[in-house]
Amino acid sequence: MRTLRLTEETKKELLGNLLNRNPGSYTEYENTVNDIINDIRKNGDKALFEYTQKFDKCTLDANTVRITPKEIQEAYEALDPEFIEVMKKSAENIRVFHEKQKRNTWIDTREDGSILGQRILPIEISGVYVPGGKAAYPSSVLMNVVPAKVAGVEKIIMCTPPGKDGKVNPGTLVAADIAGVTESYKVGGAQAIAAMAFGTESIPKVDKITGPGNIFVALAKKACFGHVSIDSIAGPSEILVLCDETANPRYVAADLLSQAEHDEMASAILVTTSQEIADKVSLEIEGFLKTLSRAEIIRKSLDNYGYIFVADNMEDAIEAANAVASEHLEIITKNPYETMTKIKNAGAIFLGDYSSEPLGDYFAGPNHILPTNRTARFFSPLSVDDFVKKTSIISYSEQALYNVHKDIELFAKQEGLTAHANSIAVRFE
Repeated sequence: MRTLRLTEETKKELLGNLLNRNPGSYTEYENTVNDIINDIRKNGDKALFEYTQKFDKCTLDANTVRITPKEIQEAYEALDPEFIEVMKKSAENIRVFHEKQKRNTWIDTREDGSILGQRILPIEISGVYVPGGKAAYPSSVLMNVVPAKVAGVEKIIMCTPPGKDGKVNPGTLVAADIAGVTESYKVGGAQAIAAMAFGTESIPKVDKITGPGNIFVALAKKACFGHVSIDSIAGPSEILVLCDETANPRYVAADLLSQAEHDEMASAILVTTSQEIADKVSLEIEGFLKTLSRAEIIRKSLDNYGYIFVADNMEDAIEAANAVASEHLEIITKNPYETMTKIKNAGAIFLGDYSSEPLGDYFAGPNHILPTNRTARFFSPLSVDDFVKKTSIISYSEQALYNVHKDIELFAKQEGLTAHANSIAVRFE
């Protein structure tokens, strides 16, 4: 993990390097993804099952693609009961947090007879994509589905790839059942995104697709956006730890590695005002790498996108953190709450020694589906708002419209839209 002085030049180098991780950079896969989407749109189930055979080596048909209650029961039996209870506790924490995000329809009635308002309703059907194999994360199932349930979405569809034996990760199935998924299907990759976006004979069309996936899934979501709503085009995981001389270097090292183990494209960055902390963190990282099971992946991640920056002062360190706009930001300083007030861009902020990033991944309640690739400058975590739609309400009385009709007619005429102006004027001829 390289250690550098924080300067304008090294900060620019960092930001440029991080941009290489953007899913939009992988245009060489777009034609393949578009071909899959078009095939699904044209041929429905037939194409869907052919891709499942080709990519997952699993033979399915209309009778076997949907996951049955028996398969869900078998998943419960395959899991450690203690793990099931932990998932239930996590789901409850997520539910309680997201309940606070709910907003109600409102109406504003004025004395002049005008009525303005906003109607807030849940979308009708939501789709969640869940990766399979080694990248199967039950926690992501909870994070995607529980907010949709809190929002009031009646029908939630899950797609996840099967193994060669036609089975699905049991943790995924149990998490889906706990969270409230309505129907689950054994379909993965770009073909699953296309199936949910456009519908097939077996899989219903949804209004929104959320959930992580590989580059083909990310590009498929990008290509289908507009035909269906999506959460985001997520990039690889990232963490930035902002600390001073009071931080525990062992904790910092462990937290950096917790994200670097996701994959070779993950980013782990330390920005500190203490050279001593920087040196100690480097030593702790080397110690941990001797024992961690995913050490090879972590080393590649740190070689590619791992940085330790030593800043001259906390103001420069905070400026760098805001520029990176990290998915996960840990603040371990003498007064982390004060430091937090100066942070403008971050997906989620973790404060103090005992708020390690995995707390947010699994259990605390706030959503772990967060903006990546510096998009925390303008995007937010997944929330109840992602599963509702808002409709404006407008009602004017004759008197209320009379009071403003000349203003509206003038505005319309200035834009050259005389039919707009006439629509108002005819009411007062």
